[in-house]
Parts: sequence; structure tokens; C-alpha cells
Amino acid sequence: MHKIMSIISIYFDEPRPFEAVNINPLGGIAGLYFVFSKSTFINYPFDTSRLLYIGMSEKRTNSIGSRLIGHFGGKSKNVGLVNYRKVETLYFTYINFDMLKKNWIYRIEDLESYFILNFVEHFGVYPICNNKTGFEILNNVIDTHFKIDWNYFK
Repeated sequence: MHKIMSIISIYFDEPRPFEAVNINPLGGIAGLYFVFSKSTFINYPFDTSRLLYIGMSEKRTNSIGSRLIGHFGGKSKNVGLVNYRKVETLYFTYINFDMLKKNWIYRIEDLESYFILNFVEHFGVYPICNNKTGFEILNNVIDTHFKIDWNYFK
């Protein structure tokens, strides 16, 4: 018996300026977050995008809020994000993992890998400030696929 594969469209929420006042309310939320520039388009091999980084918070105690504050203040040691923030306004958006749990049976780390690999499929390389691969997800049989609105970052 074959399981039916589902396809879920992913649309991103309103962009928020990458500032502490907008990050602090996200304490206690686990999920994925996306940091992007206001006006700089990165020339990826297949297309251009303002997306700089895809990150995740795997648990509420290390929430999206605390991860983003780490990037904002440089504590995360992501030199790329720190330097982009020095030269222009950055924005972020996020996806609350609780919203996808009923359709995604794997770990949040696998969801991040899925998004990163989907970005690679569309743009040719990892987002410019990401430095890890997402191959672990390839070991799983995925029944849920996401149609991700990468045009949000155009």
C-alpha cells in the first residue's frame, strides 16, 4: 500500500526589522527563521535572492528569539550576518514549528535541512551565510513536501 504524498505551500509572514525589539517577543518559540537583506540581492548561480541565512531553534529553551539575539549581537559568531548588519538593514521572518508538526513527522533539524536543500535546488548553493549541509534528511523517506515561496525574498 502506498502512502499518499502531501504537498504543503509555505508562505512567509510579514518581514520584521532585525532589531532586538522585534526579536524579544519570540522567546519560547521553536522553529525556522530566515534572515535577509533589505536591498542587497545575492547573485546565486541559478537566481538572485535577498535571503542570507536559514536557521533553526530546535527547542523552546533555545528559542527563535534567543537564536536571533545571538546573531544580532554577534554571540553566534556568524561573521557574515554581523557584517551584513553593519552595512544595511536586515529583516527576518520565521515559521513556528508547532504549525507544521501534524504534517512533518521528523525532527526540526530535518526540516531545516529540507529548506536548505530546497534553496540549493532553486538557487544552486547554500544561502551565503549558512555553512552547513543538509544531507541527513536525504536518509529519510519524506511523505510531506513543501512548496516554498522563495519569491518572498525577491
